[in-house]
Amino acid sequence: MSAPLSTPRPSRLRLAELRDKWGWFVGLGAALVVVGAIALVNTLAATIASIYTIAFLMLLAGAIQIVQAFGMKSWSNFFLWLPAGVVYALGAVFALLDPILASTVLTLLLAAALAAGGVIRIAAGLGERDHQGWGWVVFSGALTLLAGIVIALGWPVNSLWVLGLFLAVDLLMQGWAMIALGLALRRR
Repeated sequence: MSAPLSTPRPSRLRLAELRDKWGWFVGLGAALVVVGAIALVNTLAATIASIYTIAFLMLLAGAIQIVQAFGMKSWSNFFLWLPAGVVYALGAVFALLDPILASTVLTLLLAAALAAGGVIRIAAGLGERDHQGWGWVVFSGALTLLAGIVIALGWPVNSLWVLGLFLAVDLLMQGWAMIALGLALRRR
C-alpha cells in the first residue's frame, strides 16, 4: 500500500485560511445580492437568461453526445448515443429560437415536478409517523405540493416570470448566505 500524496491538514489551518479570505465571501455575497435584486426587478429578463443558459448547456451536452457516438466501437452503441445527442441539440435550438415558448414548457414541467415531489414527501412523512419530526416532512411536502398547484393554476401566463423569480430568490439566498459566512469567519 502506498502512502497518501498529501497529508490531511488540521481543520484549524483550513479555518485560518478561510478566515483570511472572509472579505471575498462578503464581496461575492454582495455581488450575488445585487444580481439577485436585478433579477427580482426584471423577472422576464431573468427567465429568458435562464432559458438561454439551459439551452447553451443542452447544446454543449448534445454536441458531446454526438461526438461520443462517433467514438463508439459498435453500431448499436452509435445508434443509442447519436439520437440522444441530436434530441438534446434540437431541444437547445428550439429553446434558443423561442425562449418564451421554452419557458412555458419548463414552467409546466416545474409545476409538475413540484407537485409530484410534494406528494412523495407527504407520503414519506406519513410513512414515518413513529419518528420525531415526521410532521415537518409532511408540512414541507404540503407547501411544495401547494407551490406546484399554484404555478399550474397560473400557467401559462406565469411562465414569463416564475423561472426568473426562482433564479432571483436563489441568487439572493446564496448572496446572504455568503455574506453571513464571511462575517462569521471574520468574527472567529
